[in-house]
Amino acid sequence: MKPTVEQVETLLALKRHELPGEEYWQDFLCEFHHRQRVSARVGVSSLVGNISQWFSDLRASRWVYGAGLAYAAATIAFILIPRGGDVIQAPATPVNYQVLPAAQPIEQLEELDLSPETQGSIGEQVF
Repeated sequence: MKPTVEQVETLLALKRHELPGEEYWQDFLCEFHHRQRVSARVGVSSLVGNISQWFSDLRASRWVYGAGLAYAAATIAFILIPRGGDVIQAPATPVNYQVLPAAQPIEQLEELDLSPETQGSIGEQVF
């Protein structure tokens, strides 16, 4: 029997004012946290169980996968690990600590003509 729209509306109106007691929420929280802890333990143990199951059920294709991974790891190690005997040390050269005198900036400044008559003429750059 399918309820009518009016029956559903009256049922919802009655249920709208009903609230569960405080003990219900405490039980709900305790059960919720318990389930979270159990699922966290099950997650780690199921991972270990899946890995052990994978190794216990070795078929030919899994041996091929394992051999391919071992070959790839050996190739990468061969390429990336440096060889100790091939390093050639460059000969050490002494450092020259001689300080060279700077150019004479005063002579360059004396050559400039900064008078107002020469502004905008030869030698001046406008950006």
